[in-house]
Amino acid sequence: MSDDWRLRIDLHEQGHAHTLIERLEAIELKHDLGTSFDDRVVVWRDGTELFFYAGTRDQAERAEQMIRALASEHGWHVDSELRHWHPSAEDWEDPDKPLPESDAERARERAVLMQREREESEARGYPEFEVRIRCRSHREALEFADRLRGEGVPSVQRSRYLLVGTVDEDSANALAARVRGEAPTGSVVAVEGTQKALFAGLPPNPFAILGGLGG
Repeated sequence: MSDDWRLRIDLHEQGHAHTLIERLEAIELKHDLGTSFDDRVVVWRDGTELFFYAGTRDQAERAEQMIRALASEHGWHVDSELRHWHPSAEDWEDPDKPLPESDAERARERAVLMQREREESEARGYPEFEVRIRCRSHREALEFADRLRGEGVPSVQRSRYLLVGTVDEDSANALAARVRGEAPTGSVVAVEGTQKALFAGLPPNPFAILGGLGG
């Protein structure tokens, strides 16, 4: 399913968040049979906040209406924030912000993204991206790791795999292109976000997939 829309709800008190989840579970039971999996909304909880990931703006806005109605029944104060995934910036942004239209605008946005990734790598103390090299054998991996080290490219070697960290995605893609021309025959080279960076960007405690908001 697509999850291009994110609704953040802050209930300010953990008890309120827990009660709201219970009410949403009850609503799920009423609507589950009539809703396909692709139409559902994924919900994560992080303390007093709930994050709703939806495929359309309409889904997210109707989720907000439902939550505000439930909160009103209990006299709760809630704050909400709707965001849309911006593919060029690779970030959650104001849904009404226009997308870049020209090559120059897209290039500027890409440069801003790369700078942000470099700053996040430095602040966190680990790389945002990595080039993963799968060799055909443990021996080939060892020999290629030695070759890369001689070229000033440090790597982590595990069995027949080599991992090389980079500070941003463009650096990773450039390194991968270079490595593909040097790696042993039959090696597989891929660019991925590091696991630490991936989990740093996710709210904890997945809660549920809700039906009833798909239309």
